[in-house]
Amino acid sequence: MDNFYDLLQKIKKRPAMYLGRHSIFSLQAFLDGYYFARRELGVPLTEQENEFQEFLQWIRQKFQVETGQLWASILLFHSADERSAVERFFSLFEEFVNREKVREVDDKRIESGRIY
Repeated sequence: MDNFYDLLQKIKKRPAMYLGRHSIFSLQAFLDGYYFARRELGVPLTEQENEFQEFLQWIRQKFQVETGQLWASILLFHSADERSAVERFFSLFEEFVNREKVREVDDKRIESGRIY
């Protein structure tokens, strides 16, 4: 199997093929099933899969949500419909993955005295 982030890129390109329809809840169910299958088979999580476990908390912080809502519900609430929530998921996921790179660049700017 390809790595987890490659799988998400495949879903992004053809969501209906993997999810049946452009639905944020279908995406969440797909990913929940993916994690369930790995647990049932006793396959340890990869580094990317472990990192993705932080996505929910990151989404909650980004949208300042303190309830027990899952990321799919939060994204749907902040989107026009399920289709746009799926699109928003992928743009936010990209931001989530790149957050460390942005932090490293900011740290280097601060260290060099160039704050802008």
